[in-house]
Amino acid sequence: MVRVKRGNVARKRRKKILSLASGYRGAHSVLFRVANQQVMKALRYSYIGRKQKKRIFRRIWISRINAASRLNGRSYSQLIHDLKKSNIDINRKMLSQIAVLDSATFKSLVESTN
Repeated sequence: MVRVKRGNVARKRRKKILSLASGYRGAHSVLFRVANQQVMKALRYSYIGRKQKKRIFRRIWISRINAASRLNGRSYSQLIHDLKKSNIDINRKMLSQIAVLDSATFKSLVESTN
């Protein structure tokens, strides 16, 4: 059988993992075995986090819209229902931005749904 020299390949693989683990505390950024576990865990968390981020932002937008619509005498669900009935297609992200940055425009939107 032919002898296989893996020096470069193994070093490259370990270096890649250790560079991903740079900034971790203690042995987690120095020792390969520990760093490998931490990098795998971090990659799992970042994958999950990318999904959660979308949910969290939607909740924030809804909270902002609800607060602004209640200042104008209507609940969030009523406002969304009336917007759909009036064929005003505006997503929650834009609606929350309008509510935060330009309350006069938001008020006119609420009044136009009556």
